[in-house]
Amino acid sequence: MNPRFHNALRGIAQPTPPIWFMRQAGRYHQHYQKLRKEHSFMDLCKKPKLAAEVALGPVADFDFDVSILFSDLLFPLEALGMGLTYDPGPKLALRLDHENIRKLKPWAQALPHLEFQREAMQETRKVLPADKSLIGFVGGPWTLFSYAIEGEHKGHLIPAKTSFALYAEFCETLVPLLAANIELQFQGGAEVVMIFDTAAGELSPLLFKKFLEPQLLTLAKKFPGRLGYYAKGTTVAHTKGLRATTLFAGFGFDHRFDLPEILHGNVQGFVQGNFDQALLFSSTEDFTRQLSSYLQPYLNLTPVQRRHWVCGLGHGVLPGTPERHVRQLIHTVRETFA
Repeated sequence: MNPRFHNALRGIAQPTPPIWFMRQAGRYHQHYQKLRKEHSFMDLCKKPKLAAEVALGPVADFDFDVSILFSDLLFPLEALGMGLTYDPGPKLALRLDHENIRKLKPWAQALPHLEFQREAMQETRKVLPADKSLIGFVGGPWTLFSYAIEGEHKGHLIPAKTSFALYAEFCETLVPLLAANIELQFQGGAEVVMIFDTAAGELSPLLFKKFLEPQLLTLAKKFPGRLGYYAKGTTVAHTKGLRATTLFAGFGFDHRFDLPEILHGNVQGFVQGNFDQALLFSSTEDFTRQLSSYLQPYLNLTPVQRRHWVCGLGHGVLPGTPERHVRQLIHTVRETFA
C-alpha cells in the first residue's frame, strides 16, 4: 500500500498529499499509445497481463502514488448480454427498453463474464511496486443506465430522465451485479473501489437524492468504508446525504468545487481532486502560473486541515495532454508540500 494514500483515507496529517488522476493510463501517454498500436482496446482490458502493463505505465513513468485498474465501466452491460464493441468509441448492440429488459441475463449468470477484472487486479498488484496502492472502479448505476438506454450520456439525457420506472427495474439486476463485480475486484487486491458516476451531474439534487442515493447506499452498506464516489458536474447539494454517512472511503470532486473549503468541513475519508484538466494544455508559462495559483489555498491550510486531500484533476487526463505538464504537476506538488 501507499502510506500517503492510506494516511489520507484515515485522516492522518502529513505534509505531502498522495496523487492519482482519473484516466492516468490512457491516450495522452506514449506508453499506452505504443501498446494500443499492437493490441485492440478490448484486449488491453480483457487480457490481464496486458491490463496490468497499461496500469503500471503511468506509475512507472510519472510516479503516481496510486494505480487504477485498467478497464471500462461498460463491461457489466456487456456481461448482461447487451453486446459491446469499440469502433473506436463504445457501441452497444442492444438498447434498453421495456421489451429488451427481458432479454438481459440474470446477474449471477452475467458475473463470470467479469472474472477477467479480478485476474487483471491480481496481475497489476504483482507488477506494482510495494509502496504503490491499487484501486478498482465500477460505473454508477445511473451512468450505466444512461448508456444502456441511449448508447451514450451526452446532452440532456431526455430518454433516461423520462424512464425512471425502467431505471428502477434495471437496478434490480444491475445493482446486485455491481456488488458482485466490486467483490471480484476486492478479491483481486483492490484497496478501494471507486464508483464513477459521470452522468449523475445531469440530474437535479432532488432527483439525485430520490433515485440515485438509495442505490449508492445499497452498495456502500455492502462494503462500508471501502468505496469511493465521484460524479462529474454535481454540486455540494447532490452528495450531501452520501457524505453525511460514514459509509464511504472518500469522494472525488471536479474543478467546480472549492476543495479547500470542503476540507474545512466535516470530512469523512479522502477528498480527491481537483485541478482543471484543461489547463494542462496551456503554455508552460501559463500552466506554471495557474498551478501556483491553484496550490496557494492549500498552502494556507495546515497539514491537519488538508490531511484528507488526495491531489488529482477535476475529471481526468484528456487525450493530447502534454506529458511534460503531467510530470510538472506531480513534481511541483511534491516540491511545494515537501
